[in-house]
Amino acid sequence: MTTSTVVIEPLVDKRTAREVARETRKHEKMAQKRLTSKGATIAAIVIAVLWTIPTFGLLVTSFRPPAETQTSGWWTIFTNPQFTLNNYAAALTSGGTTLTLAESFLNSLAITIPVVFFALAVAALLAYAFAWIDFKGKNIAFVAVFALQIVPLQMALVPLLSLFSRGLTINDVTIFPGLDLREIDHSFATVWIAHTIFALPLAVFLLHNFISEIPSEVIEAARVDGAGHGQTFFRIVLPLATPALASYAVLQFIWVWNDLLVATIFAPSSSLPMTQSLASLSGTWGNQWFLQAAGTFLSILVPLIVFFALQRFFVRGLLAGATKG
Repeated sequence: MTTSTVVIEPLVDKRTAREVARETRKHEKMAQKRLTSKGATIAAIVIAVLWTIPTFGLLVTSFRPPAETQTSGWWTIFTNPQFTLNNYAAALTSGGTTLTLAESFLNSLAITIPVVFFALAVAALLAYAFAWIDFKGKNIAFVAVFALQIVPLQMALVPLLSLFSRGLTINDVTIFPGLDLREIDHSFATVWIAHTIFALPLAVFLLHNFISEIPSEVIEAARVDGAGHGQTFFRIVLPLATPALASYAVLQFIWVWNDLLVATIFAPSSSLPMTQSLASLSGTWGNQWFLQAAGTFLSILVPLIVFFALQRFFVRGLLAGATKG
């Protein structure tokens, strides 16, 4: 004798379903209304316009002939349009006392790209250690690293420069031998080290928040399979933390690319970045500021390319607070 099991499915009440859908849409509209307002939208548009007008004027000035720039405002292009590319050609071959803008452009690339990789590599290792390795004093060390963010960068410039030039000796034992700045005139070592040090506190904090929220089951499964910390870090943590790494890479790239203070102090005279050449591009009395306008947009080009190339990862890194299992 065989018995069969009859599965009774609940009847779908279409009317109830429509009411639920209607209430859901109502709550969504109410939430959208609370989160947005016409006043805030209008204010944002006004701020965007006020912010864009000077930038647009600078862009127009970079394409205007020098004679027109010195005798009339940029808004006259609507009645007397005159454009030239000679400003950009002249800007690339001009610059400060020792370097042209083109040479400084290459120096900026040579400074920024290694610093981004060095900062990400060291910060990712430290963030993993603080998140998934138990050691004595871990919490105190993490708080100390986090607290370094409140130290003004200017306070560390002179001590760090002294450390580079003289070295560090404790109990007659040389811990840091020092760097002779005269012997490394063509090197970027000092500015690489300085930028990496200044980047670590924020980088460690941001990456730690992301890496620590990786599900513990994933890490434990790797350990059960015999993976050490090295394999876990390179095969599991790094792929999962790609959005966070890309987000910070964009921020660090823009920060170092636009830096003037740190590079001016630590970079040798032959390795100064683009920002230093831009500062002296307008001439002694500012009579060549059309060249500075052209150089400014040349300096903007690379950060824009980096941002749009990594925009997808940048947005994911900002929105993702954890890795869902």
